[in-house]
Amino acid sequence: MLRVTLKRIDPGIPLPEYAHEGDAGCDLRSPVDLIIGPGERALIPTGIAIAIPEGYAGFVQPRSGLAAKHGVTVLNTPGLIDSHYRGEVKVILINLDPRKPFRVKRGDKICQLVFKRVETAIFEEVESLPETERGEGGFGSTGI
Repeated sequence: MLRVTLKRIDPGIPLPEYAHEGDAGCDLRSPVDLIIGPGERALIPTGIAIAIPEGYAGFVQPRSGLAAKHGVTVLNTPGLIDSHYRGEVKVILINLDPRKPFRVKRGDKICQLVFKRVETAIFEEVESLPETERGEGGFGSTGI
């Protein structure tokens, strides 16, 4: 288990929680009421700030139910929270539904937060890279 310290910015919002044992993502909630119009985006606070241990990062990801039922997703998915960030965790939600506004209510689950171990790279400049079977193929080079 990873120990993450947390500061409540809005004491009325429940702490992040995992819906089921073994879930990878914990749910974060909105401390505000707002409406996101069709095609619009909003930066929504979560009412918490966290201290992620060195060597880890937090990844803010969409909730599948919001995406499937309402067309609402995290715009910069996954949103990255670095281990040295100490401000309030916020999420950019976008309403991709072309017709219906989406109402966010205080206390609603708006995204998931997943913690992962990360490595820091040391870059070494070279004249050429090792050859592979794939080579420079990308962006659909293997078919649709």
